[in-house]
Amino acid sequence: LAWHTDDVALRSKFEEFGAVEEAVVVKDRDTGRSRGFGFVRFSNEDEADAAIKGMNEIEFDGRTIRVDKASERGSGGGGFQSRGGYGGG
Repeated sequence: LAWHTDDVALRSKFEEFGAVEEAVVVKDRDTGRSRGFGFVRFSNEDEADAAIKGMNEIEFDGRTIRVDKASERGSGGGGFQSRGGYGGG
């Protein structure tokens, strides 16, 4: 993601594909600055798949982004990867 992209812009863009439950730009915990990627969670996996197809390798906020399904964390995961969680950056 572009360094200036915020949660609101991320949510707004991905809502074109369906109901977004959560959209978060990941920030450095020390500086509070964007780390250049984020996560979007949809309530519906079909909408999440449409977002991947519609947003991957396109320009958003001045930067070409890559969108794919978030990988599973270790045991006890949960979070963004459940119910259609997709990351991009």
